Amino acid sequence: MDSRQEINKKERVQVYVDGFNLYFGMLEASYKQCKWLDLRLLSENLLKSSQELVGVKYFTSRLNYNPEKQKRQTVYIESLQTTNVEIYFGQYQSDTIKCKSCGFHWPKFNEKMTDVNIATEMLNDAFHDKYDTAMLISGDSDLVPPIRSIHENWNSKRVFVAFPPKRKNQTVADASKGYLTIGRKKLVDSQFPFHVIKPDGYLLTKPLNWQ
Repeated sequence: MDSRQEINKKERVQVYVDGFNLYFGMLEASYKQCKWLDLRLLSENLLKSSQELVGVKYFTSRLNYNPEKQKRQTVYIESLQTTNVEIYFGQYQSDTIKCKSCGFHWPKFNEKMTDVNIATEMLNDAFHDKYDTAMLISGDSDLVPPIRSIHENWNSKRVFVAFPPKRKNQTVADASKGYLTIGRKKLVDSQFPFHVIKPDGYLLTKPLNWQ
């Protein structure tokens, strides 16, 4: 590669999205109207002109406790897949909480494996030289160890963090090599159209509760 090609070479960016961290951050910020989020478009809108997007990986868990929420999640995941976003699933684990005063029991659902899945993909992609920069959309401090490991083992690579609304974490920020907080305008400007067409022609529609 000659010097001109080297100058014009763009920085390769792979994006890793912590689905529930982003979702609940938007809810806490009262950005409910932004749920119909095109993650590939958002990723492109977060890049600099000197960067190019090489892929988007989305990490979530299948809901298993509310049929209506399950349906909305399925519509959203199928919409993401039309943009070639890769989906990685963890799992929901049901625990039981007991009220010490009245003895009443109720279920509590916890998402498992997402942070492990993200860490595995970030490290594996670094090893196989899939990116120059890993853009992590999450504020989960459990991801600090893999961020540090990437910086310690690959001097030419960096992890940049795009915090979801209300999810900035200083420990994560300190471990990163650059960060920002995703603002409302970026989210509004990165929405799917009202209808999304699958490759087989099936029409996906923005869920009524998200309108």
